[in-house]
Amino acid sequence: MTSLVVFSHLRWDFVYQRPQQLMSRLAARHPVVFVEEPMPGADHAWLERHSPCAGVTVLRMHLPGHAHGFHDEHMAGLGELLAGHLREHGIDDYLLWFYTPLAFPLADGLTPRGMVYDCMDELAAFDFAPPALIERENAMFDAVDLVFTGGRSLYESKRLRHPDVHCFPSSVDHAHFGRRDMPDHPDQRAIAHPRLGYYGVIDERLDMGLVAAVADAHPEWQVVMVGPVVKIDPAGLPQRPNIHWMGQRRYDELPAFLAGWDVCLMP
Repeated sequence: MTSLVVFSHLRWDFVYQRPQQLMSRLAARHPVVFVEEPMPGADHAWLERHSPCAGVTVLRMHLPGHAHGFHDEHMAGLGELLAGHLREHGIDDYLLWFYTPLAFPLADGLTPRGMVYDCMDELAAFDFAPPALIERENAMFDAVDLVFTGGRSLYESKRLRHPDVHCFPSSVDHAHFGRRDMPDHPDQRAIAHPRLGYYGVIDERLDMGLVAAVADAHPEWQVVMVGPVVKIDPAGLPQRPNIHWMGQRRYDELPAFLAGWDVCLMP
């Protein structure tokens, strides 16, 4: 059975989103080896493994050094640990599936049946994007067999760069979020109505000025913000009596938050 060796800049236990949604489903037919970004600062190289769901094995590689992400400093160590895992488990029939071009050098020395680039975001547009990202994405387009894009705008920006690009938009987990009669989440029961809610990563892409302006224009509205704060200083988040920062929550908690909102926001 052909396995999927997946390289992701997002950890499996971070916000549950496209990589987890797709791989947890594909694992019913293809065993998934999910390679996370390494954890720097270790005394020696070692491999942490766990299985968050049937058919998925997450590899978290702890390496010496202080660089973050799929940095050149870590490539040799990552490659050795990955090759050892594949040998140990007899995995010799596999596809490579990339969520980040920064991991592309790890394809060297591997013999996959094919390679897929699932472009879920324009990572080069993010704050603090490594300069090597664009160069490695260019190399990936010359090497991979198939490209997916997470939305129409990404498709338009990538479709002429490879002969086999497909628009594969992210969607809604209807079975998870479509349940009726869901009780309100206990952590927001004391918050008055009307409630305007957002859930997702809270980073530089959100318009914090807009969030503050909405709260200021309507003090009677309660703005509920659910999600981890990343790449921005939490001290810079707008603080108002009617803005409620709830932090990161488990995927299974989100429907209860949504059940208690009057309006959902995408700021």
